[in-house]
Amino acid sequence: MDSWVRFSAQSQAKERVMRAGQYTCMLLGYTLQRSKVSTELIRTVGDLEAHLSITRKLIRLGNSVDALQAAKRSIHLSDSVLRLCLTISHLNRAMYFACDNVLWAGKTGLVSKLDQKKWSQRSFRYYLFALILNLTRDLYELGLLLDSETRYQSTKGPLSPADPSSLPVWLPGRLRQILMVLHNNPPLLLDLLKNSCDVFIPLDRLGIYPTGPGFVGTCGLVSSVLSIITMVQPWLKLKP
Repeated sequence: MDSWVRFSAQSQAKERVMRAGQYTCMLLGYTLQRSKVSTELIRTVGDLEAHLSITRKLIRLGNSVDALQAAKRSIHLSDSVLRLCLTISHLNRAMYFACDNVLWAGKTGLVSKLDQKKWSQRSFRYYLFALILNLTRDLYELGLLLDSETRYQSTKGPLSPADPSSLPVWLPGRLRQILMVLHNNPPLLLDLLKNSCDVFIPLDRLGIYPTGPGFVGTCGLVSSVLSIITMVQPWLKLKP
């Protein structure tokens, strides 16, 4: 209960819940279209999705400042790869949120004659680059853990607590080791899954790898749920 109270008190947590609702509506709308139900119901679900999107943009006003502060903190990391990936990722997130704020102003009528398509494409480009850097960071940390595990097994032999022999024997040895390392590091596993799901959203919106609203809705919903889990249980959030 205490975890939920802390979670509900965060504006970012409310935004994540609305994000889950938005992509649920997208997935539901896609399912209803395939089921050929009444157009009125499909329109209602689409309107709800649009309202949730605008509300999320309102909640994210000022998030650029938070992203810039995160970039200032990450620039002091001792690991050069993490420092580069996280700093540039936070800077791209800051630009993404700035474009998102402009889009919100255009959708609400505060800025007239705004080219929303251009700003949306610009926003998703920053979002995609940030996600690519986040995935690079995840893979880098996975590589470090694999190297550490390999060295540990070479010195301790089969008695290693992370010995991948408990996994199915038909899996290749390296894959078994990767799965075991991820199993023993839930924060890295969740972050890798979340970023892997999220990356398909800008790829679809930019037309680089179109997947359709059904797949995008599923990916957005899964990544939102994973984000909510890391907020309810902070120890599952990958650090730094």
